[in-house]
Amino acid sequence: MLRMLILILLPVACLLPPGTGAGEIIGGHEAKPHSRPYMAYLEIKRGHAIHICGGFLVSKNFVLTAAHCNGDSITVLLGAHNINKGEQSQERIHVSRHILHDQYKKETKKNDIMLLQLEKSVKLNSFVGTLTLPYANDRVKPGTMCSVAGWGKLYPNASPFPDTLQEVDVKVMPDDACPKQVYRHYNASTMMCVGEPEYLKDSAKGDSGAPLVCGGKAHGIVSWGPPKPPGVYTKVSAFIPWIKATMKNLPPGARL
Repeated sequence: MLRMLILILLPVACLLPPGTGAGEIIGGHEAKPHSRPYMAYLEIKRGHAIHICGGFLVSKNFVLTAAHCNGDSITVLLGAHNINKGEQSQERIHVSRHILHDQYKKETKKNDIMLLQLEKSVKLNSFVGTLTLPYANDRVKPGTMCSVAGWGKLYPNASPFPDTLQEVDVKVMPDDACPKQVYRHYNASTMMCVGEPEYLKDSAKGDSGAPLVCGGKAHGIVSWGPPKPPGVYTKVSAFIPWIKATMKNLPPGARL
């Protein structure tokens, strides 16, 4: 009965515009508290509205996320498991600079990647830590099991959002599992096709920006896709030169 309910509700997700903060980890479970110290919860202000995305810490003062998670202003919450409790581990930091990839295309989600420079460097500890990036052009073989996590609804029409971090295991698929007939803008050089269509295990729009973790490294970033798997992730290894050059060339505390 629950499976039938989820199947009925999943199409509702396609009615939501990208980055609305309606995000779901579908078919997963609550993560062990603070087992993913790199996870960042993003509060994004666009006009008078607040949206949410995920992200992940890659250095003491940079968070990596999806470019379509951009907004007028962004606040990052680190060290959190339950986002609605004042956990002593939590640290809330404003973003001083949003650096979108210079060839990002909103309509196609091409180059859907963004670095966020924090107002100040964070102190790394057991609750706040960085996630390792892959080497440039590293490739994850189809069939590899990876994981993705985020805060959000357990299925598209759920209410309210769960307070705690959720996670799910997903399989990397061959590129032809995201055929052009359905995934018109899929680009195998900069994107990954992830999630078995026969299983209701997936990330969704509000999990945008969260990392796809394979072998302890951030190989993907939740980007876009239809309301059921497979979903499309930004291929992080294709952007390693851009990430390194951007972090190296920005002065400390640079602002927009």
